[in-house]
This record gives sequence, C-alpha cells and structure tokens, in this order.
Amino acid sequence: MQLLLDIQKKLLPDLLDVMVKRYRILHYIKLMQPIGRRSLSANLQLSERVLRGEVTFLKEQGLVHFATAGMSITEEGEQLFLKLEEVMKDLLGLRELENKLETELGVKQVIVVAGNSDQDTWVKREMGRACIKELKRILEPKDVVAVMGGTTLAAVAEMMQPDSRTREVVFVPARGGLGEQVENQANTISSQLARRAGAQYRLLHVPDQISQEAYASLVLEPSVKDILNLIQSACTVIHGIGDATTMASRRDSKDSFLDKLKSEEAVAEAFGYYFNRSGEPIHKQRTIGLQLDDLEEDKYVISVAGGSSKAEAIAAYMKYRPSDVLITDEAAAESLLHLFDHS
Repeated sequence: MQLLLDIQKKLLPDLLDVMVKRYRILHYIKLMQPIGRRSLSANLQLSERVLRGEVTFLKEQGLVHFATAGMSITEEGEQLFLKLEEVMKDLLGLRELENKLETELGVKQVIVVAGNSDQDTWVKREMGRACIKELKRILEPKDVVAVMGGTTLAAVAEMMQPDSRTREVVFVPARGGLGEQVENQANTISSQLARRAGAQYRLLHVPDQISQEAYASLVLEPSVKDILNLIQSACTVIHGIGDATTMASRRDSKDSFLDKLKSEEAVAEAFGYYFNRSGEPIHKQRTIGLQLDDLEEDKYVISVAGGSSKAEAIAAYMKYRPSDVLITDEAAAESLLHLFDHS
C-alpha cells in the first residue's frame, strides 16, 4: 500500500490532494452531523463555491445526505470512510508519528488523529472517537471502567454509541469532583458514557479536594466505601493529562500554590498529582478516588490529551508512568517530537 501511495505522489499528486480534501469533508460531516454548508465551509477553510461542488459530488456518489437540518453521512459513506481511514494515516504521515512516539515515550500504543485540538473543537471529538474504538476493542462483559473528568473526557463521552459489548459494563468516576463545572466532572462523564452505551453506572458524591479530617471521615462512610471498592476494581482507566497551571487555576487554587507550581517548574497534572519536566511528582492533592499508586499492571490505562500546548505535560507524565495507550493529536505529536529533538 505504501509503495502505491509513493508512486501516486510522484505521478498523480493532484489525485491525492483531491482524495485528502474529500476525506476531510467526509470526516468532518461524520463528526459534526447534521451540519450546514456554511458552517462546514468555515471550519474546513474552504470557499462555499468549492465546497458546494465537493459535497454535490459526494451526494451524487451516495456518500452524503442533504436535509433541512444539514448534511449527514450515509451508511455507504460511513463504510467508505472506515476503509479510507487506515490509508489516510499513511498518506497524512500519522502512522510515522505514532511509531516515533511509541519509541520516544515508551508507550505500548500511540494513536494520533489529524488536527490541533487547541484550535478546533472537532479534534477533541475525533480523539474521543478513537478512545471509544479502543475501549470497545478491549471490553469484556461485567468490566468496570473508571473515568476522570475534564473537557477532553467530556468529548470522549459524546462519541459513545450503544454496542453489545457495552451493555453489561459499569462506568464509575475515578475521583470525586463536586466543585468543578458540572459538565466536566467525572460523575457527569461516567453517567453520560453509561447512558449513551446502554450500560450501568455508579456515582461518587464527594468533593474533589478535602481536608485531612473530612477525608478520614468520608472514607469510612459505608456508601462511599462501597463505591471506592468498585472504583478500585476497575480493569480499565481513562484519564486526561492537564497543564499544571491551567488545572490549578481551574480548581481556584490560592496564589501561593500557583507560585509554588511556578517556582518548582510544574508542567503537568494527572490524578491530582503535579509533575515537573523530569516527570517527578512535586505535589499531590488529597482526593477521594483512584490514586496513581492504584494503576497496577492489571489495569489497562488509556491517556487522552492533545493540542500543542499539552506537549510538555504529556512528556512529563509519561516519564513517570507510561500508559498502555496514548491518544493524542497531530499538533501535540509534532510538538512532542520537537521537544525530544531539542532535549
């Protein structure tokens, strides 16, 4: 396949350019359907005149459906998109990025999607789609799946669709989250995943950050103890990786703590731990839920983080604990490799 693509690049470069353009159009419609032509034109940075010709062609091929609400992809279009997906990874250079990152980060599997989630919200949805695909590949009946909070994990929940493999699964929040924005709380995300999957879920109604006295009291509560045992039994854990200062600010941390993070050069946050560039934990918040020490070999850990702004955070966290799977985007992947080239 790669040989054929290399020959086409030499002899028929225009053909490949057209294929990439039409693939991107199908891709975006699939993620954002139903979508209007004006919105599609703006997001793909194509003129409405050019886009009109392309979507008309796709409609004539039976790949796209037009309706009052907007364009959507047909079943035939869906099947063609899935066949094209692997080819496009090679054509867009994503496969090469994946292989290089697996070596540099020591991660068993890296999945790179096109785009930059710092700039385009649809890229988070594409990372979410990749995460759901990987999750369904490994799920077994009765599995417990623990999920963290955050905007990226919220996008993962949006991409879940019911499947026979998800019906007997139980989704649980990996930590407490009362106090954060509702849509980004682990409770909200785990319940949305379950509802979209036709699965079950349990909630953990405790604050994200608590005092030593409150912690000692809460963990003894029978209802809290019960859900914590269930969380500990999770065989799959899905989490994001945050920029240290951004995450601390989002949690309304005091200025003194923000100054501490700056002075100690913290760049990453995950599971309530803050890490410096060397991957060393420099601070741990007291939280109820899954801890980093709980990520034993029997747990399958999927990290989802993208955007060029997250490169340092991803690199730092992976130095501490490489995940089983890292799902990221093209911009973060290229920035990560740039970091390694200059380290």
